[in-house]
Amino acid sequence: MIRAVDVVLVLLLAVSLSCRSASGGYGMSMFAAQTSPPDPCYDEHGNPRRCIPDFVNSAFGKEVRVSSTCGKTPSRYCLVTSAEIGEEKTRNCHTCDASDPKKYHPPAYLTDLNNPHNLTCWQSENFIQYPQNVTLTLSLGKKFEVTYVSLQFCSPRPESMAIYKSMDYGKTWVPFQFYSTQCRKMYNKPNRAVITKQNEQEAVCTDSHTDIYPLTGGLIAFSTLDGRPSAHDFDNSPVLQDWVTATDIKVIFSRLHTFGDENEDDSELARDSYFYSVSDLQVGGRCKCNGHASRCVKDRDGNLVCECKHNTAGPECDRCKPFHYDRPWQRATAREANECVACNCNLHARRCRFNMELYKLSGRKSGGVCLNCRHNTAGRHCHYCKEGYYRDLSKPISHRKACKEIPVTPPTTPSSSTEEPSDCDSYCKASKGKLKINMKKYCKKDYAVQVHILKADKSGDWWKFTVNIISVYKQGESRIRRGDQFLWVRAKDVACKCPKIKPGKKYLLLGNDEDSPGQGGVVADKGSLVIQWRDTWARRLRKFQQREKKGKCKKP
Repeated sequence: MIRAVDVVLVLLLAVSLSCRSASGGYGMSMFAAQTSPPDPCYDEHGNPRRCIPDFVNSAFGKEVRVSSTCGKTPSRYCLVTSAEIGEEKTRNCHTCDASDPKKYHPPAYLTDLNNPHNLTCWQSENFIQYPQNVTLTLSLGKKFEVTYVSLQFCSPRPESMAIYKSMDYGKTWVPFQFYSTQCRKMYNKPNRAVITKQNEQEAVCTDSHTDIYPLTGGLIAFSTLDGRPSAHDFDNSPVLQDWVTATDIKVIFSRLHTFGDENEDDSELARDSYFYSVSDLQVGGRCKCNGHASRCVKDRDGNLVCECKHNTAGPECDRCKPFHYDRPWQRATAREANECVACNCNLHARRCRFNMELYKLSGRKSGGVCLNCRHNTAGRHCHYCKEGYYRDLSKPISHRKACKEIPVTPPTTPSSSTEEPSDCDSYCKASKGKLKINMKKYCKKDYAVQVHILKADKSGDWWKFTVNIISVYKQGESRIRRGDQFLWVRAKDVACKCPKIKPGKKYLLLGNDEDSPGQGGVVADKGSLVIQWRDTWARRLRKFQQREKKGKCKKP
């Protein structure tokens, strides 16, 4: 349990921070005021790191809604005092009157500056006893990660009370903590139950506050993490992260501590001596920003929101900002900032989405899929030219004019510029026949790719095709990659139509490694398989890949 002296020290710190935020800061040198402090969300090299807002008393200065306040009609109340334990109690009686500021005890006194030299106390009406209750409800304005809730009393501490929290701005409530000398009777809870990992998110009941002294100035402080087994590993405990999160706090006073005085002869005097009165309500914690902001600010509508960094957005920096969906949002930790990453669309798209399957297939590195690729591009990253356009290799793929339209009748095409030689039948005999793909053919070839033929140019004894490699099913020693490159085919092979290739079409290409005549790329010849692409082949080729990995593809 938290020691009383520790709680007091924490409360004093919270008050100090509250006063500072209320006054706009103090103790700042002129030099410090004129320089911008480093951003806590990034290190000295500009790398992202976890950052958290200051620890504050989030209740300071906020309005508390109460179900009862004395003085709406002037009423007498009496303060019980005694010099020593066991001595006869004495009572000093006063009047509570809302029409007289000096005799009124409004709820604003719960969250004002708690000055021990000028103590202000909220006070309920007299003797509201079980089964009736008195409630205090506080809205924090946004989600906070609450460290403690404390109340300092001007009256004796209640015999039974409960602290509740809401995570949805007061729509629903769950209990945080119960206090009672009769836990089972009042709340159907055992007294001081053991907290385990199985019940870390459950409220417990305790009688730790039952000492009647001091009659005034007593403290009840609830620590949200004290005794919770996973508290030492909070970063990796979504259960506790959820447990400490609150937008609103409610305190319900269920039973007065009367010590049997209501049975005295002068019961009216005794009844006027018991009420609930609190000088200070504090809720210590930090603005919930999931490690992606170092402070909270007011937005245009006056709502408190996190000043998000690391490409995150939302009131709690709880999602990635638009176009930064290349990996899923995650809370920052001490080890990893988990910055949201922009999609790679080569400057051709303004929107993208996240695909978990692609993310897993990439080894959890990239899951962004670009939407509505512009500038005649296509593909997951807008990284190749759409059908009917060819890649201008003189420009980077990110250039607005990287893709050019293919003329309807190109000035030079393999079919129009080359007459078929007379010996083509015998020359192409090995590659004639019905073209099929099977495991045996797949194993014989060094590479297997799906290509989109974009453009054809004659280059001496060779044809140079500009192609976009859409998928790679098998790689040779040249380590073929997806994207735009050249496919080289001998002029005689093209003239005899073995292989038969036309710009604008997509093909499955299976061939062997061979040195290209220049500028890199891959080579196809009359022994290569160049078959017009069918979407149904993708699944079959993936199976071939898997079999090859299992050693079932031994090249003869």
